[in-house]
Amino acid sequence: MNILFLNGPNLNLLGQRQPEIYGRTTLADIEAKLREKATKAGVGFDFRQSNHEGELVTWIQQAPGKFAVIVLNAAAYTHTSVALRDSISAVGVPTIEVHLSNIHAREEFRHRSLIAAVCKGQIVGFGESSYYLAFEAALQLTAS
Repeated sequence: MNILFLNGPNLNLLGQRQPEIYGRTTLADIEAKLREKATKAGVGFDFRQSNHEGELVTWIQQAPGKFAVIVLNAAAYTHTSVALRDSISAVGVPTIEVHLSNIHAREEFRHRSLIAAVCKGQIVGFGESSYYLAFEAALQLTAS
C-alpha cells in the first residue's frame, strides 16, 4: 500500500511563516516523522509540495493505481479550488483533508472548504499532529 501526501501553497514556509498559528516545525520535519511511521508500518510513502494548483491537480490525477489514499493539505486552495475538488472526485482515490490550524476557528473566509464534501474526512487544528492523525486514518481506510 502507498500513501500520497500532497501539500499546497506556502507550506514550504512552515517554521518561518506565522509560527503563532502554524508552529515552528518545518514541512521537512513533518515529512521525516511520517517517513519513520511509514517504514514501521511497512507502507509506501510519497510526500510532495507545490505552490501551483495545476501541479497538485496533475498529481491527484496520477494517483489511481499507485496510491491507496491521498492526504491533502490544500492550504489556501482549500477555500478556492473547484479544480482540486473536481480532480479528487474524478479519480476516486480516498482523500483525507488535513490542516495544521483549525480553519473553522479562523477568519470567516477560511471556514468553507470546497474539497471537504469529496474527501473521506477532515482533520484540523492539531498542528503537526494533524498529519500523524491523517496517517493513522489512512491506514484505517486501507484496512477496511
